[in-house]
Amino acid sequence: MEGAESSRHSERELYALTTPNEEAEQASNESKQGGWITFPFITGTLFGLSLVAGGWASNLIVYLITEYNVKSITATKIFNVVQGSNCLFPVAGAIIADSFLGSFPVVAFFAFVSLLGMIMFTITATIQSLRPPGCAVGSHTCETPSNLQYGVLYMTLLLASLGLGGTRFTIATMGAGQFDKPNDQATFFNWYFSALYFANAISFTAIVYIQDNVSWGLGFGICVIANAISLVLFVLGKRFYRQVKPNGSPFTSIARVMVAAIRKRKILKTSGRQDYYFGFTEASKMEDNLPTKSFRFLNLAALKTQGDRQLNGLCTRSWKLCTVEEVEDLKTLIRIIPLWSTGIFLGISIGIFSSLVTLQALTMDRHLGPHFKIPAGTFLLFNLLATAISILIIDRFLLPTWRNLARRTLTPLQRIGIGHIINIFGFVGAALIESKRLHVARTHHLMSQPSLAVSMSALWLVVPLGVVGIGEGFHFPGSVGLYYQEFPKSLKSTSTAMVSLLLAIGLYLSPAITSLVDRSTGWLPNNINDGRLDNVYWMLAVIGAVNFGYFLICAKMFKYQNVEDHNGPSGLAS
Repeated sequence: MEGAESSRHSERELYALTTPNEEAEQASNESKQGGWITFPFITGTLFGLSLVAGGWASNLIVYLITEYNVKSITATKIFNVVQGSNCLFPVAGAIIADSFLGSFPVVAFFAFVSLLGMIMFTITATIQSLRPPGCAVGSHTCETPSNLQYGVLYMTLLLASLGLGGTRFTIATMGAGQFDKPNDQATFFNWYFSALYFANAISFTAIVYIQDNVSWGLGFGICVIANAISLVLFVLGKRFYRQVKPNGSPFTSIARVMVAAIRKRKILKTSGRQDYYFGFTEASKMEDNLPTKSFRFLNLAALKTQGDRQLNGLCTRSWKLCTVEEVEDLKTLIRIIPLWSTGIFLGISIGIFSSLVTLQALTMDRHLGPHFKIPAGTFLLFNLLATAISILIIDRFLLPTWRNLARRTLTPLQRIGIGHIINIFGFVGAALIESKRLHVARTHHLMSQPSLAVSMSALWLVVPLGVVGIGEGFHFPGSVGLYYQEFPKSLKSTSTAMVSLLLAIGLYLSPAITSLVDRSTGWLPNNINDGRLDNVYWMLAVIGAVNFGYFLICAKMFKYQNVEDHNGPSGLAS
């Protein structure tokens, strides 16, 4: 035991000796940068890029149907794949920035890529040869795009999605990194989400209106100008930014644990504290703790053997030996994966719902007064507003009221569970409204006339959009709070991207689900007046109920690692 203690002290001394002496000087230089002087540059850039992203993504289905003669259900599939990319690419961009390049070069490069994408959008909207000849929506004689036209369109979508992905999360991380005080960071995030929602609101209304009623080229041209201004503004603030040095990929340690455990699978396990490797920095904190008994196979990765790499007689981390902390970090991820997976269906259902709502709006009366017609792409704004308003009400009113009445806080798992339930009710409401719409269409004999609007106000769609948005206001912040609270320290920045990752998976899967439903049931023809969209929504509600049961099982089995803020081992049990 004395030998083990002496070894650990030697490890800490070695770590201290290997620390560069220039760190103090570097910290002094960094302290002169950052702070609120960077705020207008970063927030202005975020606002402009968010305006651009909303300007092309929110009205994409209408653009594909009206300008490229793409069939309505095919347009929803393309839209969901693009939306999935818009959720997946930010995760990749955040990992690249945090692990390898740093935030500034990533944001600058991908803001330029976004600019190229918007230029391509403007070109496709203004040069007729890049689109098929126009024809009436729903006509069976419309000419489909050529391979060249599809190729240019897909390249444009790829550039625009990459531009969004490399900037959306990365600029948030960079902005928070300019501040040292948690209160300042919290204030920045408040402004971040305010700018994000405000920019999207402008995109979903003003830019979409210009695209639908004035010119697609002008609408995309405004996005080009906004993107160019954002890029210039971001680069101009370079000398004020605090540059945070990337620390390497945290996923490497996860891979090392798995590889090391497999390589040592034939070694007999022992239980002595001296047999496990705690590393240089965490020895004093973890010296009284052995690896937990769950997933025991992974404990082999931290077991010291004679063949492990050594430096001055001391073991060092390698692909054969990991620290106990790294092993426990991987176990934490494994424990939370089942809960995380319950959100994948939510991503699928949201993808299907948001795309089909746009198709419904195209077939309904969208007039607001005698002279104004709401663009179909604008209706998704109601979902966004419901989410934003519900988050504000939950944080400012519901949570404090719950704490006062119940003498305990509403746990992340409880917020997620409430979100699941509300979303089910949202799909039930969508099914009932669609049943009414189909009844009106049949009464007026519009089944074979998709170009004629049903005499039913499209404002009815605001009801299910609002309910689903409220459900998202419970579910997604609860999920972010759970992942940030429970994820290992090395993965804290990545934890906030886990919601975007599950949305990406859900949105990628939604076209496959849509195709399966179409082939199996015939509920989703090109003319939705001939289909049964209401049955699709009933299906989403039923599967959502089954998924909620799966969530309850996962929540019951889950135990918080940070239990000081909770009254029981499970949020639903407390």
